[in-house]
Amino acid sequence: MKKIFMSIVGLAAAGTASLHANELLTTGADKAWSVEGTLRGFYDDNYTTTFKKHGSLGFEVSPQISLDMPLEQTEIDARYTYGLYYYQQREKNGQNPIDQSHQFDLWVDHAFNPRLDLTASDSFRVAQEPALLAGTGAAATTERLEGNNIANTANLGLRTDWTREFSTTLKYANNYYHYSQSAYSVPLDRVEQSINAEGEWHWMPTTDLLAGYILSLANYTGDGIVGTNAITGLPEHSDARNYVSHTIYAGLSHEFSEYLKGSAKAGVTYSDYYNESQSSVFPYAKLSLDYTYGPGSYAEVGFLQTQNATETTVPDGSGHLTTSQETSVVYGSINHAITAKLKGSLVGHYQYSIYNGGLYNNQSASWYSVGLQATYAFNQHLSANAGYNFDYYTSDVPGLEYTRNVIFLGVSASF
Repeated sequence: MKKIFMSIVGLAAAGTASLHANELLTTGADKAWSVEGTLRGFYDDNYTTTFKKHGSLGFEVSPQISLDMPLEQTEIDARYTYGLYYYQQREKNGQNPIDQSHQFDLWVDHAFNPRLDLTASDSFRVAQEPALLAGTGAAATTERLEGNNIANTANLGLRTDWTREFSTTLKYANNYYHYSQSAYSVPLDRVEQSINAEGEWHWMPTTDLLAGYILSLANYTGDGIVGTNAITGLPEHSDARNYVSHTIYAGLSHEFSEYLKGSAKAGVTYSDYYNESQSSVFPYAKLSLDYTYGPGSYAEVGFLQTQNATETTVPDGSGHLTTSQETSVVYGSINHAITAKLKGSLVGHYQYSIYNGGLYNNQSASWYSVGLQATYAFNQHLSANAGYNFDYYTSDVPGLEYTRNVIFLGVSASF
């Protein structure tokens, strides 16, 4: 069984992080484990992701080990990926030239019986790249952050087939974030939790109708001052942006053919920032379309409408903080088998965000990201890869705009 641990949104913005670390987790059919290693050289023309560029040559070393344990009623998949990144220019500047990342993914699927199935997954990341820290949602920050920044995403789901026509799914999600630098730790350290109850009606053999409710809670744990209330003169602390939100939605999934499948959810979210006496209402949407058009060739496009955290907190003249961003994400990817040994991929991502509250209320930020990669397999164990990544970020908040270009060339071995 193959599992996808990170969304295509993360793939689109991975920067110099190894794209192979975000691919499908699968091991060889003849053994329960596999080991992979990648060595790459790269040039990053803006590794600080700032308006004034700082470029550097460098190299990446990334070993990975995967485990697949199919049991009688349970399947357990696990994967650990380590990344070491060396930046020559930082050493010339007398700075620490080494960054390190860690990613551990775990998936457990247990079928109690044909009608009752339990899934559990966890993704623990120590990283610097915004896409790896964001996981499967919209990115709270688009900057590359030095240090041991920690993100953990845990999910638990229980699916019950009550009848042939009706099923329910109950899900719990927990997201934990901690940033090394205080400038990001104070406004962004948090724990997000959600409970999702969804009903699914198997309307036709190829069409399912669904409806659901999501209860979400966010608790900011930065324990610092994020602004000063212009009216009272009192400091505003991290937990001022705590919220409770309620989302209701309806949707459907449809199998157009054996090769083309799509799903859509749409609804509305109400968020209560109870410590700030503020609230907001905004749309919720999640759409995806998957197309397999040949052996080893497939494409995906999607759209996500959601809210997310932001490092921007500056209060307005009435003392109200920026509580969050309302974000729209459009993404797409094409993976094409050019020949039996040569494969190419193109990944694109666009994130448009509007600030809610604070000095920059109703102003916006945009993040464009494109990744191109080609892989040539010499044999089943050894391959070469080359690629290019481009990022452009612009914001109405002064000083945040940047562009970034990364090219890389490397080899991978797997056993």
